[in-house]
Amino acid sequence: MDNVSLAFLLTLLAGLSTGIGSLIAFFSKRTNAAFLSISLGFSAGVMVYVSFVEILAKAQEALVSFYGTQKGETFTVLAFFAGIILIAIIDKLVPDYENPHEPRLESDLEHLKSETVSTSNLERMGIFSAFAIAIHNFPEGLATFAAALSDPALGLSIAVAIAIHNIPEGISVSVPIFYATGSKRKAMLYSFLSGLAEPVGALLGYFLLRSLFNDFVFGILFAVVAGIMIYISIDELLPTARKYGREHQEIYGFIAGMAVMAISLILF
Repeated sequence: MDNVSLAFLLTLLAGLSTGIGSLIAFFSKRTNAAFLSISLGFSAGVMVYVSFVEILAKAQEALVSFYGTQKGETFTVLAFFAGIILIAIIDKLVPDYENPHEPRLESDLEHLKSETVSTSNLERMGIFSAFAIAIHNFPEGLATFAAALSDPALGLSIAVAIAIHNIPEGISVSVPIFYATGSKRKAMLYSFLSGLAEPVGALLGYFLLRSLFNDFVFGILFAVVAGIMIYISIDELLPTARKYGREHQEIYGFIAGMAVMAISLILF
């Protein structure tokens, strides 16, 4: 399998993991909060470590080779913070309550069964969450694809991390739609569709940038990706992991994620 096909496959699998969230919501009586906390912490550890140690380093190397040391390092820093600003703006455009990147406990979703919440509002919230996730997943798909295209082992690590963090997003889409419509099929459909934004982001990025792909474009793209992943880890993954867990479970997961990523980079 060539790198382009592998990169697209990894991005597709990472995106469709929102469907796993739907399955968990429908077929388990209660989410294992400790496991989810550790998993989300692990995902954050992978993202933070790989962003600073590998992705940002590759970005700087490419931009320095294109511009020279001073300009290359400057562009790396600017692109990194541009990535943070980009995903922060996207986050800001989505209302807090309907934003799937705002941490919510399973118990917070239980009130959706209440008769005081109208089914039309529930369905609207679920559809809005699906749309919001799709917007967020677009740059994540580009990040996974670009990483896998450059280094399949690195792309696999990022795909796994993003897949883990997509699971609770799938829950936030499917639960309100299911309570509103009573249809598991419809709830799972919206959940899967929200995840498809990742491979769409990968395809658009590839077709738009492939003719322009040089050290400058590669370096800027990787620095932006690093910024996006750092923001997602700090703003979404760690707060959600802490809300689900207790007794530093998210920190243990975070450290384990960094350790696994460090070992995998040394070995591969």
